[in-house]
Amino acid sequence: MLNEKHDLVHELPEHRDAIHDLKISSRHFARLFDEYHKTDDEIHHIETGIKTTSDDYLDSKKKQRLHLKDELLKMIQKA
Repeated sequence: MLNEKHDLVHELPEHRDAIHDLKISSRHFARLFDEYHKTDDEIHHIETGIKTTSDDYLDSKKKQRLHLKDELLKMIQKA
């Protein structure tokens, strides 16, 4: 939904404990987690009008966020 934050813990509440454990134990997971949230924050700023960009840029950021979420979910499921 437009203007909605997509915090990973709220997106995947059933994996809250695994997310916490992986953030502590895996540097790679923690880096991707941070990148996911920075990307989500940027998308939120664009969608709320705080930052202006082209539609193509916004689309690329949304694709990046989805890719990061997929990677993080794979890591969560393996844990």
